Amino acid sequence: MASRTQGTFVALLRGINLGSANRLAMKDLVALFEKAGCGDVRTYIQSGNLVFCAPASVAKGLAEEIRAGIERGFGMRVPVVLRSADELHAVVRENPFLAAGADEDKCHVMFLAGKPDKSACASLDPQRSPPDAFVVKGREVYLFLPNGMARTKLSNGYFDSRLATVSTARNWRTVLKLVEMTEA
Repeated sequence: MASRTQGTFVALLRGINLGSANRLAMKDLVALFEKAGCGDVRTYIQSGNLVFCAPASVAKGLAEEIRAGIERGFGMRVPVVLRSADELHAVVRENPFLAAGADEDKCHVMFLAGKPDKSACASLDPQRSPPDAFVVKGREVYLFLPNGMARTKLSNGYFDSRLATVSTARNWRTVLKLVEMTEA
């Protein structure tokens, strides 16, 4: 748990250690966060999920600092999205698909780097990939994907281009595990 002077945060990196592309050792990633002033840095699985403690002043510019550090040190362009522990807890509470009784194994969340404007959200096609469904709430896109992430047309590329931001997706089990890690 974070002290009063520090908060607990989650960093979500997109596209590392998937297959043979963008290989980045977790120890190297942890070292980048520690060098940036973060403490108690822990990773979850090998695909770019970290929980850490940091003062708000450090967390403020951290996504860009880590992105630049990865590019400088490893030659990879990797988007980094941050959420506070409180924001991640809100994501879990506000899932509209679970509130409607959906199977959590079919639920995913895309975390957006920035909040899209209303006109961008209105431009999204709700029939792009039936029977898949999505709901944009703040800086998250909640996804219900009955046929799985690999078969949907509701991709990072689609949302990034339409919403003029950067996204990274996680399945619901990973989201729940990250919430659990913020409480440890």
